[in-house]
Amino acid sequence: MSKAVEVEKLPVGTLIRHKITGYEGRIDGITEIKTCFTKAGALSAGAVIKDAFQYRVLVAGESLRRIAPAEDLEILEGSVEIVCASCTRAFQSKPGAASKVTGRCGCGNWICPFCLSCQGAGSVCSKQTARKARRLAAQVKAKHG
Repeated sequence: MSKAVEVEKLPVGTLIRHKITGYEGRIDGITEIKTCFTKAGALSAGAVIKDAFQYRVLVAGESLRRIAPAEDLEILEGSVEIVCASCTRAFQSKPGAASKVTGRCGCGNWICPFCLSCQGAGSVCSKQTARKARRLAAQVKAKHG
């Protein structure tokens, strides 16, 4: 009986360094094209590869993406798991920016970038209320002025 192993993928934007060749870059996505796969920094020619995917890495100043397996990469700046104060579920920060949130909370609600809490039906951040009021006032002024 074989067990399916689920691999947790690194988020796009994570800053990494290649352990063997030493280049640094950011994860740009994944590839499943086996003819592009590398192993230990070199193109793996004709070898049987058990990995389902490898990472595309964007290196500053290079027009082409590099391909590398997870075991060849060292994470320099990753995302941080933050626990929501409102619903106590977890969400991720942006890679390399622990104080900047990304996406939605585990409960599905939008996350306020100021208080780092999800904004459900009953909870509204005071900074978001002030921001919305300023935005509405600017729209009214533009419409009438």
